[in-house]
Amino acid sequence: MASFQKRPTGWRAQVRVLSQRDSRVFDTKAEAMAWAAKRETELRSIDAGQGSKTHTVGDVLDEYQRKISPTKRGARWEKLRCDLIGRLELEGRKFGDIRLAELQPHHIAAWRDVRSRDVSGPSVSREMSLLSHAFKVAREEWGWLVTDPMKNVSRPPDNPPRERLISQGEIDAITTALGFEDGLPVGLPSQRVAVAFLFAIETAMRAGELRGLTAATVDYEKRVAHLPLTKNGRARNVPLSTRAVELLQMLPAVEAGEPLFNLNPWSLDVLFRKGRDKAKVAGLTFHDTRHEAITRLAKKLHPLDLARMTGHTNLQELMTYYNKTAEDMAVLLD
Repeated sequence: MASFQKRPTGWRAQVRVLSQRDSRVFDTKAEAMAWAAKRETELRSIDAGQGSKTHTVGDVLDEYQRKISPTKRGARWEKLRCDLIGRLELEGRKFGDIRLAELQPHHIAAWRDVRSRDVSGPSVSREMSLLSHAFKVAREEWGWLVTDPMKNVSRPPDNPPRERLISQGEIDAITTALGFEDGLPVGLPSQRVAVAFLFAIETAMRAGELRGLTAATVDYEKRVAHLPLTKNGRARNVPLSTRAVELLQMLPAVEAGEPLFNLNPWSLDVLFRKGRDKAKVAGLTFHDTRHEAITRLAKKLHPLDLARMTGHTNLQELMTYYNKTAEDMAVLLD
């Protein structure tokens, strides 16, 4: 049953079907009545353990990327993933076409299995987290679902952590392939990529973090780089070695406020891979510099200092990068 009240801000419509209630304010009474009629139909269609018969998984994803994603840092990633999730074909129809009233855990498990053929387990898990939050909002805020359809669906196993280290020979080969030579001017984009590669090994910074450095975020006198926003959503100050400062000072001058490396994500990735392939170095990604850097730093810094430098909030995660052998530890015991 619907009721309508005139408010200073417009017309408030309130509907109640059994134990379920919903309300919303509209500019006109006609809009309020139209919404109330539609909402009553939706609420009656939601039986125990089911969802709306008038909305689909695609509707949830569309509404989520329109209302929720723009409030997040990863808005662009979420919008792309919402579109991709809905388009995936399952037994002759798109996942997004499944109505919420018929959505069951086996549908999501089937989606997970199909998606796992194309991307890694962690990637599927991240997309499942996005889907799970979209369903949560649809259930708690929009009233489109009664239960959580993902509750009993397991996540794919994580891939083993990468433990790729970088030898000095590989470092020399890649930087030479990129046209970098210590002591000579740095100007070409490929040479700036070489400096970024060396700088990442010195600092354990991620590619996105070092690309965002500007003259305003680096204190050369104190040898500190300030990262105002990092992957975990927090700011971080990174101490710089003498070598790290030298590398930054090799870069060409840029306008105030402009990135010191002057590289976008695409150019950094493409040029690095070209240099790596030219150097005939196999199985290496730019992100492997972080593993190499933390492994080196673990020999110099206390674990708490290391975690503060790298931005790890869980010390257990540092074990992924800690590669000291039993032989190395045996020496320390004498």
